[in-house]
Amino acid sequence: MGKIIAVTNQKGGVGKTTTAVNLSAGIGKAGKKCLLVDVDPQGNATSGVGIDKRTVKNSAYDIIIDGVKAADAVLHTAYDNLDIIPSSIELAAADIELIEIEHREARLKNALALLKSSYDYIFVDCPPSLGLITTNALCAADTVLVPIQPEYYALEGLSQLMNSVRIIKRRYNNHLDIEGVLLTMYDGRLNLTQQVVSEVKKFFPKKVFSTVIPRGVRLSEAPSFGMPVMYFDKGCKGAAAYNELAKEVIKNNKG
Repeated sequence: MGKIIAVTNQKGGVGKTTTAVNLSAGIGKAGKKCLLVDVDPQGNATSGVGIDKRTVKNSAYDIIIDGVKAADAVLHTAYDNLDIIPSSIELAAADIELIEIEHREARLKNALALLKSSYDYIFVDCPPSLGLITTNALCAADTVLVPIQPEYYALEGLSQLMNSVRIIKRRYNNHLDIEGVLLTMYDGRLNLTQQVVSEVKKFFPKKVFSTVIPRGVRLSEAPSFGMPVMYFDKGCKGAAAYNELAKEVIKNNKG
């Protein structure tokens, strides 16, 4: 039975989609069957694995709004053990359309329930907001993975996100837990980085991944080629970091 992990942070530019793409590709490379679900209207995870959004027949929008079967939206990628349910631009208006729908918070959960047994891991790349689409992802998820950039405002956004997770847990999904907090765009030479890391570890004892993701040119370049970084340049620091993170996630979920 697959584990559903929502990759989320309402603050943009923290490496959320980079993490969703490269972690799912890294876990696939390690031999586990992965599904990446792109519910961000920007669709960067979709293009990040080489899928042209303009040619997609069924997307996450069709599943959530029109009730299309999730299996009918799954596309195979060119990468080991990695499938995707792509995004589409229509998702931008989905928050408004969902208001009219009964049990609107459970649309994604019900759709993915039929796919859980086909995958080891299902990663959901959420929009950088806390609207109804993210609510759907958190209702569907077993755990939440939070990428954060170690900067001054990081903790402010983190407390808002944790408040949302608590509300979802109380109202809709009482087994929702934190998978872990991932430090991205990491530069250990900066004093501020060390201060923020120390605060995050206080805020989340035992939940901060030991793997950190460094800043890297190759990590930034890979999406424009539609490739996860370990396929784009397997020797770069970013590829090594996401492969390590994949191992850490797999290890944490054994047993």
